[in-house]
Amino acid sequence: MHDKKGREHESGQAAAARHGEEAASDFEALKRQLEEETAKADDYLKHWQRTQADFINYKRRVEQERADQLKYANASLILKILPVIDDFDRAFASLPHEVQQMTWFDGIALIDRKLRFVLEQEGVTAIEALGKDFDPTLHEAVMFEEGADPQHGKVVAELQKGYKLHDRVVRPTLVKVGQLPQEEAPKADEGDQADQG
Repeated sequence: MHDKKGREHESGQAAAARHGEEAASDFEALKRQLEEETAKADDYLKHWQRTQADFINYKRRVEQERADQLKYANASLILKILPVIDDFDRAFASLPHEVQQMTWFDGIALIDRKLRFVLEQEGVTAIEALGKDFDPTLHEAVMFEEGADPQHGKVVAELQKGYKLHDRVVRPTLVKVGQLPQEEAPKADEGDQADQG
């Protein structure tokens, strides 16, 4: 009987040990499963945060594009009006002083001022060029003039005024740029030209 109790006790201990091992195994499995689910949740959270950041950037970009579109929507119309401003400038420059004293001239000058004021309100500004360093982002060189060293690389004449709409060039200034004199051609070339003439 004592043996029987001892065997039952041993089998109870073995059962308890097996039950403990199963519980530890279940615990480890649950722990691994929890770690996997936590990793998935972290991954989902990071993905969601990236998506949210991408969406915020997209919204900003769309809003900026919309603002730029509104800001520069009048560019094509302004390009069509600029030749009228050029015509006013040429007309005023060529009119004799006596004509400029007539009353109807004041009316035309007032129209010119109003037109320029409307363009300024829309963000149009003239590009200053004369005497400035040549800047290919603002100026278009159509002629060169040989001159003294201080004029080298500078705008020496403005052939057509350029304009900006806000911070963007809508029409570059057509300019004449100063350059250093080229060295005289060798005398042999001059002789060849005389023979051809």
